[in-house]
This record gives sequence, C-alpha cells and structure tokens, in this order.
Amino acid sequence: MSRYGAQFGPDVTFLGVDRCDLDVPESYAGADVVIIGAPFDGGTSHRPGTRFGPQAIRTTDYLPQDGSRPSLALRADGLADLRVLDAGDVEMYSGDIEQALPALEAAVERVARAGAIPVVLGGDHSIAYPDAKGVANVLGHGRVSMIHFDAHADTGDIEFGSLWGHGQPMRRLIESGALRGDRFLQVGLRGYWPGPATLDWMAARGMRCYEMSEIGHRGLQECLTEAFVIATDECDGVFLSVDIDVCDPGHAPGTGTPEPGGLSARQLLDSVRRVALELPVVGIDVVEVSPPYDHADITAALANRVVLEALSAISRRRRDEHDGARWDPSRPLLAVRSPKEPSDRLDGT
Repeated sequence: MSRYGAQFGPDVTFLGVDRCDLDVPESYAGADVVIIGAPFDGGTSHRPGTRFGPQAIRTTDYLPQDGSRPSLALRADGLADLRVLDAGDVEMYSGDIEQALPALEAAVERVARAGAIPVVLGGDHSIAYPDAKGVANVLGHGRVSMIHFDAHADTGDIEFGSLWGHGQPMRRLIESGALRGDRFLQVGLRGYWPGPATLDWMAARGMRCYEMSEIGHRGLQECLTEAFVIATDECDGVFLSVDIDVCDPGHAPGTGTPEPGGLSARQLLDSVRRVALELPVVGIDVVEVSPPYDHADITAALANRVVLEALSAISRRRRDEHDGARWDPSRPLLAVRSPKEPSDRLDGT
C-alpha cells in the first residue's frame, strides 16, 4: 500500500498540504486528518468520469497551493490549525470493483486506527461502502452513524446483475452491520428513483430520509436539527458522505446522474459547516465529481470548498471545546466603528 501518488495526472497534494505514506506510520503519526484519493468510477450506471475527481478536487482553486486557507466566517484555518496530510490515491482499477473497494477499505481503516479523520476524495459513490466500513471497523460496528447528502438513496439491491455499484453502497453498509439503518440520515433526496420495493426495505430498517419537498416545507435547518439528534443517539461518531449531485445541476453540473431541484451551493456549504461544528465527525467522503461534464470548474470548485468547510469547522469546534467558547454565526467580519467626532476630521472642522 505504498504511496501511489496520483493515478490520473500530476502527483500533487490537496492545496499543497504535506504528503504522507500509509506504509510508513511515522509519516502520519499525530495527524488530525489524512486525505485519500479514490479515483474510481467502475460503479457508475450512467455518465463516467469520476476517476478524475480527486485530482480536480485537490487543485481547483484560484489561490496558491500553499497549505493554508483561513476561513473568513469561522476565523479558523483548517489546513494550518489541524495537521492535514495527503496520502495520495489508492490504486483502484475501475475494471475490477471487487478488488478496488477492499483496497480503499484497508487504507481508510489504517488512517482511522492512527487516530486521524480520513477524508476521501471520490470517485463514484460506491466508495462510501469501504469508506464508512473502514471507520466502523475501528470504532465498532453499529457505533457510527451516517449523514448522507445526495439526490439518490443509493440503497439498490442488485443493479445490472451486480451487488456493487454507486446505487447500492448504503444497502451494503446496513446489511454488513457496519452501520445501523436507524442511524442513517439522508438529506436532499428527490426525483424518480428508487421504487416502492426499495423504499419499503429502507423503512423496515428505520432509515430517515429528508426529501426535497419536506425540506422545502419545513426548512433545511429544522430538518438538520432533527437529524443531528438521531445521529448522536447511541453512536460515538458521525460519518459525513457528500454526493455533489445533492445540489441542483445549475450549481453542480459536473456529475454522472444530475437531478434538477436540489440544494444550492450555499445551502450545502452551510449544512456541511453545521455538521462539522456540531457533531463528532469521524470520517468524510466527497464523491461523484465528474470533470469531463463540468463547466468552468463549477462542480470541482464546490467540492473543494465542501472539504475546506468541513475542515475549517472541525478546527473551530476543537478550538471552542478547548476554550469553552462557541462560534457565533452572527458575528460581523469587521466591527462597525462609531462615526468620528467632528474634531477628528482631516479638514479640522
């Protein structure tokens, strides 16, 4: 499992953070976060291209690749305040899903056992199975809940004659016992899949799904608040899985299965911030970015910011826990000063 680097494109790290090698434990000892690339699209059912996602997510930014990104809102620098390292891409041949997924699971488990948070850059959503299971293998099966942003439930059974694919990882996770169905929260579902039989299977396992109609009626923040209570009940950590197609295609066109009517980019970033600020996040993946279908890097830029928003919020949460403080979202960036007295005017009047 030596450091593979980048499977597609130059060997660069996420915005210039330091490298590590998963075969050399000393290289990531004491890390808070380890980024892993999963350049795999062998599970896609429609438009491919997510194998190029990790490279795009790592590099799509107009600022220098200098390993620092101070957040204006959170007053934290997720890349500098935390020890964030990049282990490169896991070697995942898209023609053999049954070898690719176990390789990723082993890498994620290795990071989790070192006490770091794995942040996996996908790749199609089939990688959620090894990502979340790799963490649960360390923290305990049934002890990790899932907050899952997606247009689709990804709870299919056999698709195209296979148990494995990007429409099935959540069912496989629940069937494996790694994650509990009644601690599985899905946000942003919409459209025309899955059908009644799959929905019945989900209901029987206690899954909670916030479809876009419910979000529109009740409000996104109310739905998240309810989901957070469920996610932290009898679980020690939360895995955050973000399928970029949770956003409306106008905000994220570069994806394999676009579904109109989703969240805005702002809603997604605010939601990810809340998750990482308020919940004990133990793993993250960001998936389904397909650069060949992107326009002007819109989708890759959003995915890059999803990662940064999560890391900034984790940094803020840890600082507030240490200081006994709490971040105030209403705090102005710059305080408004009182008007100067007349005698202070430059013209002396």
